[in-house]
Parts: sequence; C-alpha cells; structure tokens
Amino acid sequence: MPRRTPVIGRMLGRLISVNWMDASARLAAQTFLAALPLLIVLAAFAPKAIKDALTESFQAMVGKDAPVNDIQDTLGAQGATKEAYGGVGILVTLVSATALSRALQSVCERCWELPKSGARVAAWRWLAWLLGWVAALLLQGTLRHGFGGGPLLGALLSLVTAVLLWWWTQHLLLGGRVGWLPLLPGAVLAGVGMMSFAYLSGLFMPATLKRSIAQFGSLGYVFTMLSWLLTGCCVIVASVALGQVVAVSGPFPRLLGIPGTDDEK
Repeated sequence: MPRRTPVIGRMLGRLISVNWMDASARLAAQTFLAALPLLIVLAAFAPKAIKDALTESFQAMVGKDAPVNDIQDTLGAQGATKEAYGGVGILVTLVSATALSRALQSVCERCWELPKSGARVAAWRWLAWLLGWVAALLLQGTLRHGFGGGPLLGALLSLVTAVLLWWWTQHLLLGGRVGWLPLLPGAVLAGVGMMSFAYLSGLFMPATLKRSIAQFGSLGYVFTMLSWLLTGCCVIVASVALGQVVAVSGPFPRLLGIPGTDDEK
C-alpha cells in the first residue's frame, strides 16, 4: 500500500522517524512532572476566581461526572503550599515547567527535520508558550459552554481556539523557521484531534476514574491520568508529524507556497 500510495508511505515513514510512541511518552511524562506542580502553585497563589476556573476546566476535560474531589483538595491546599513555596520556589517551579516546552519544541523540530535551537534564542519562547498554555487551560470550562451561548457554539469556539493554539505553538517553538501557512495542516489536525479527544474523554473518563479509584484508591488517579495524558500526547505528536507530510504533498505545496516532494512534482 505505501508503494501504491506514496503519501501514506511518507506518513508511516514520518511517524517512524520521529519515534512516535517514544516522543509521546516523553511528552506525557513531562506534562505530568512539570505542569502539575506549576498548576498547584498557580492555584495556591492565584485569586479564588482563577482557582475556580482551573477546577472547572479540569472538570470539563475529564467529564462532568468524573470524581475530582482529590484534585479540588490539592488545588485548594493554599496554606500548606504557600508555606512550602517561597519566591525562589515559585521561580524554580516555573523554570522546571519549561521542560514541557522544551520537550514539545523537540517534537516540532524533529517533525520538520530542523536543528535544535540554542537556549539563548528559545528560552523566552518556552516561557511564553507556558503562559499561553495556562491561559488557554483556564478558559476551557467557559469555552465548552460557549460563554453562555450553548454547547454548539462552545464546540465551534473550542475547535477554532484549539487550531489557533496549535498553529501558534508550532510557529513559536520553531522560532519562526517555518512559515505560518505550512504549519496550518498540522494545526488543523491537532485542533480537530485534541477537541475530539477532549469530548471523548468526557464520555469515558468518569467511569474509568471511578473504576480505578475503587480498585487502587488514590493511586487510581495517577494511573488513569498518565494513560489519559499519553493518549492525548499521541494525538499531538501524530498531528504535527502528519501535518508536515500533508503540507508537502499533493496540491498543498502550491497552495501553501512551499516546495513539494519529488513524488508530487
């Protein structure tokens, strides 16, 4: 089939060349280890409105019937967290969280076969992406309800926001070395894929979480959330990788203003 359909062959080759599962596992691990402490610190020091928005967004992503009492207790532990973290602790947590930005940047560079950016050039981009990611996360709950306009408007706004977020993510982390238009296919794939994943999570995660908690106790959260993150990261890595193949295949190179592959010339 890859011989008869070169585009499919290139897609399979791209997934293999970027070590799809390995890259997804690393990205999921960095999300769990780097992003979670950042969110706990944010919830501890931020106003109550932001903490409530964070809890609402998490509830929206895993389903309205999902048991999130432990998550709410963790995010609400302001006193203990403030005592444990000083100004230096907050700075260290923020810098540590850039490991997630660096891991995602590495994925994007590998998908587009670009050399690694220097730390001095990319450092501000890691922080900028983190801030943008946190802002988008805080809006998830409100977006799902369409800012009061209903679920259909919410679905449309969520899709547009996801596409724009992943379009900006690729351009930012690649340091502008790839133009905006070539990055659009990957952004569309990632946006559609992640929105579909989020809505499917709302259907399956509540029952899965309840079953895991009943079987493993509080550790059930860890097992289930790691599996959930891994699945989402698989969608992200595959979308960016396949988006690069789409951008240089068929009629897209001409439309996007980039050179096509030899098979398509």
